[in-house]
Amino acid sequence: MTSTGEVEGRAGPPLWWARRRDAVADVSLAAVSAVECAWEGVTFAREAGLSTAVGVAFGFVVGATLVLRRRWPIAVVLVGIAVAPAAMGFLLSVVGMYSLASSEVPRRIIATLASMSLAATFVVMYLQTRGDVEADPKLVVALSGFVAVALTVPPLLLGLYIGARRRLMESLQERADSLERELSLLADRAEERAEWARTEERTRIAREMHDVVAHRVSLMVVHAAALEAVAVKDPARAAKNAALVGDMGRQALTELREMLGVLRAAPKPAVAVAGAARAAAVAPVPVATVALVGGAEDGPSLDELEVLVGQSRAAGMVVEMLVHGEGTEYAAEVEQTAYRVVQEALTNCHKHAPGARVVVRLAHRDGEVAMQVENGPCEGKADGVGLPSGGNGLVGMRERVLGLGGVFVSGPTEAGGFRVSAVLPVR
Repeated sequence: MTSTGEVEGRAGPPLWWARRRDAVADVSLAAVSAVECAWEGVTFAREAGLSTAVGVAFGFVVGATLVLRRRWPIAVVLVGIAVAPAAMGFLLSVVGMYSLASSEVPRRIIATLASMSLAATFVVMYLQTRGDVEADPKLVVALSGFVAVALTVPPLLLGLYIGARRRLMESLQERADSLERELSLLADRAEERAEWARTEERTRIAREMHDVVAHRVSLMVVHAAALEAVAVKDPARAAKNAALVGDMGRQALTELREMLGVLRAAPKPAVAVAGAARAAAVAPVPVATVALVGGAEDGPSLDELEVLVGQSRAAGMVVEMLVHGEGTEYAAEVEQTAYRVVQEALTNCHKHAPGARVVVRLAHRDGEVAMQVENGPCEGKADGVGLPSGGNGLVGMRERVLGLGGVFVSGPTEAGGFRVSAVLPVR
């Protein structure tokens, strides 16, 4: 197939025809009309006092104009009206009127030409039958009017119907093409949203894994380093550190199992996730995303911050916690985000500021909750216990806070320490 839809090696439709069969049909009709007009041209030539050859040639040319009915339907009808006094062109007039009515010509032009054709046919029939039929003049008028209407109105109405039907089909085809383009666009957008949801899900899982594992493992490394240092000199303290390492490991495994359990959980019943299903009809969202969002209620809360700070103190860090305002119960995602920010900030203190004094501040305000973790200058060797850093801690905290419409700020202090601050809206 070529770009025009034609099979290679075959010529396309000639001239103004859209299809080859249309050209064949019009040429055939024109040939029949030419033969008819040529036959009627013999009578016309005899009545006009012309030679038969001239009458035949004239009729042949007139009838052959029907081949132009699709290109210039007005011209074909005008030719039919012009030769009406010569009593020729029956097929030319009928087919021309049908072609005119089914074309895109304005209705006022169609009405004008149809009236002219009706009048011409009536006059010719009246003149032809007035002297031949010995009858009442009213009968001659009625007969002439009947013939004129019969030759003009049926092709006119048929052409109007076919033209309206053709325009309707074209309109339906355009609507179908438009709907197909819209569906294709919606499919592309749905795929983009699905890809965005998958990316968000991978980011969420990575952030959750980082928050759950990094803090516990960091404390385990700190305790293991202390255990190595005092194993010979202070067996009692070494045993205590070993017990803490075991506790940290068990807690890390427990939280990791809980997260994997959420990821493996079966989808919620259809009634519970009806709204999510309607959204998924436009942009499917991975089940794990819904599971993690729905499982936020099982995450850590602000009530567990004291335990979190106590674990850092047990690891040898000097931590002071200050709480301002009366705490209330917040949304699960707000409490979990606040907890993770403090947890990750303490983890960074263990990694990069061993021996530094740390202050954790939590403020309950009207419509928001604020948290700040600030450490002083590092008194020991930074990263002295060999804790690895992936550089994703601050990024993950910022993503969490901004995802809830909060404000996150982090950076060094004038005293040589580091400060992490976040404010979360509670509504």
